[in-house]
Amino acid sequence: EPNGRGLRVGIAVARFNEVVTERLLDGALQTLRGAGVADGDIEVLWVPGAFELPQACRWLADTKRFHALVMLGAVVRGETDHYDFVCSEAARGIQNVQLETGIACGCGVLTVENMDQALARTGGGKRDSGANAAAAVLRMNELRETLSS
Repeated sequence: EPNGRGLRVGIAVARFNEVVTERLLDGALQTLRGAGVADGDIEVLWVPGAFELPQACRWLADTKRFHALVMLGAVVRGETDHYDFVCSEAARGIQNVQLETGIACGCGVLTVENMDQALARTGGGKRDSGANAAAAVLRMNELRETLSS
């Protein structure tokens, strides 16, 4: 289990599909707290939708205050006809942030067909994408520490 003590984590969360993203945030926060990340070392930034998540993560990265970033969102195919565009650009955007800044970024953006699939991937269990995104950045930070020592 990775040790998160002393890590500062920024979380960007999309307000669109907030019933889902609030649950993703709960999963991420539980995982971070469980690893020892202090509440005072976690900053949550709410943005309009998934498309805005990479920009928000870049702004968080540019503050130089964070060891890790997590982005949380939910894109449901039935609710938008530009689903594929939003999904691919959100993924490309967060990849750019981590490659350009060197900060570990966890991608907890659901890309699902319907709300039932979205809710099934939140709220605990192995498929909790918020928890999994937080766990990924904890592991990546642990790996960076191992490589730099």
